[in-house]
This record gives sequence, C-alpha cells and structure tokens, in this order.
Amino acid sequence: MNAERGALVQPSTGRLRARIDDVLTTFLGAQLYKIGDREIHTVFTTVTEFILHGGKRIRPVLCYWGWRGAGGGEGQEILRVAAALEVFHAFCLIHDDIMDGSDLRRGRPTVHRVLADRHARSRRRGNSERFGAASAILLGDLCMTWADELLRTSGLDAPRLATAHRHYNRMRSELFYGQYLDMLEQSRGPSCAGRSMTIVRYKTAKYTAERPLQLGGVLAGASPALLAAYSGFGLALGEAFQLRDDLLGAFGDPAVTGKPSIDDFRQGKPTVLIAHALRRAAPAQRRLIDALYGTSQIDEAGAGRLREVLRDTGAVAAVEAMIAERGERALSILTTAPVHPSARQALSELTTAALHRTA
Repeated sequence: MNAERGALVQPSTGRLRARIDDVLTTFLGAQLYKIGDREIHTVFTTVTEFILHGGKRIRPVLCYWGWRGAGGGEGQEILRVAAALEVFHAFCLIHDDIMDGSDLRRGRPTVHRVLADRHARSRRRGNSERFGAASAILLGDLCMTWADELLRTSGLDAPRLATAHRHYNRMRSELFYGQYLDMLEQSRGPSCAGRSMTIVRYKTAKYTAERPLQLGGVLAGASPALLAAYSGFGLALGEAFQLRDDLLGAFGDPAVTGKPSIDDFRQGKPTVLIAHALRRAAPAQRRLIDALYGTSQIDEAGAGRLREVLRDTGAVAAVEAMIAERGERALSILTTAPVHPSARQALSELTTAALHRTA
C-alpha cells in the first residue's frame, strides 16, 4: 500500500479516491487533445501528471461526505464537483511551490522545476529559471480555469450551483488571504502563536475541510444546523491537519512526506511550532533560532540543532496537545451533528487517520 494512503485513507475512502481519480483522468485526458500543438500537448501532460500523481484527495473526499451527510445520493455529479476541488488544489500547489522556491513535491520535481530543466536541456534562449516559473504560473492559472469548468459542467441544476458558488468563491478568497499572510509573516520573521493560528485557519483549515464540507452540503440541500456543524467540525479538523503538517515539516521522513524536512526551516515558515518554541526559549535557544531559522544556508546539522530546541522547549509537546484537543472537538461536534450515519462514520475515521498520519 502507498505510504500516503496508508497514513490517511481507509478502504472505503480508497475506493472513493479511485472514483474521483477516474473522473480526473477522463477530464484531463480530454484536455490533452483539445489543442493539436505538440508543445502544448507536452506541457498539458506535465500538469496532468502532477495532478494525478499522489495527493491525499482530502478536499474532494470531504466534499463528497458533506454531500452524503446532507442526504445526497450516489451520482457522477458530486464526483465532478469533488474532482474540481482537486484541480483547484493543483493550482494552489503549483503557485505555492513557485513562491517558496521548492524543488520537490510529492517526491518528484515541482512543476516549475520540470519546466526550467526542460528549457535548459533544450538550450533555448533566455533564463531557464524564469521560463520555468512563468510557465508554471500559466499552468496554475489553467488549473483554476479547469476547476471552474468541472464545477460548472457537473450536471447539477443551476440554482444549486449558484448557491454553492458563494461557498466556493469564499473559499478561494480566504485561501488567497491566508497565503498572503503566510508570505508577510515570513518577511517579518518568526511569528506569535496567535498570528500563526490565523494563517492556519485561512490558508488550510477553511480551504481543506470547512468549505469542501459545506460545498457538498449546500449542493445536497443541507440545513443551516448541519452547515454550522460542518463549519465547527471542519475548522477543528483542518487546524489539526495543518498542525500535524508543521510537525511533519520539521520531523517527517522525506521518503514518506515527499518533501525535504529542512524546507520549512530554510523558508522561515511562521508555524505555530516555532512560535511556541520562541515563547518558551531560554536566551541561548532564542539566539540559535534567530541565527538559523529562515536562512537559506542552514544545513542538516543546523536543522538538527533546531529540532533539539523544538523538543527541549516543549514546543513539540504543545503542538501535539493542540492536535489532540482539536481532534476531540471535531469528533464531539460530529457526534451530535444532524448528519447521515454513513457520513458520520466516514468522517470519524478520516479524523482519526488525519491526526496520526505520517505523510
């Protein structure tokens, strides 16, 4: 079993993922042949492979269970909506990797890296790095367009789609807000826990869990009470998901996570983990964080020293406690939510798996 699937996906969700992947494969395959130009076909293949290779599919899965939890039945329509969220996620990742200067994603070269290397091998004119970044920005924008097309052509009736679009548009705006705050805090230096949690909420929790659940729910005619429960559950789950990501970014096995465990240190990510360490650090520990965190020159030896500080200050234990608290809150909300029993069970299993994932 794939390590990422083993970490997050139960068998029933694995089958759901396969159905979503079938929709993605069919839709993306059709895009490959809309334009006959060989160069366009090549670059379309690059982004198609990126979307289909790896990924947890947590957003489309939560959208699907948001639909089922509100009484929605089986059907291809909701799978297309769910798949739209995965294509939109690809847009976010492609642009995020450019902003962070990341070379790896899901254990493979990032899209801008692939395109830059291809340009260099072809000995074309101009700067290869600039060409790769510019081309990847275009492909990211294309993914956002494709996501809109999948949603619009899902087969659901226009009034329901119009209502759902309010949640979809809000999700997109919130994500941009969170991404900007993330970059802003990196430029300022390590953050306090409060500002870091604001970034977590807008960059991850709403976009990863709350809005996908509500999008599926609205499309199935969810009651205000259920949408409110989806909000509380989704925010708690999404925050726990990102806090686990922060720990994996510092301590995860790159062979499993697919990303170097030193990237967050080099980029100076304003994580809750580092905020807790700064608040609890002794003067010598604070000086070490200031000297090493957010510097491109940091090596594995320096990263090891930072990891020691994160453990010794109790920051790791504090974040683990935050994850556990949010997991308990999510499951408590789910217990009393007016949600279909099958969805309650699936969401409960997803929550438990997300809290303890290794990728």
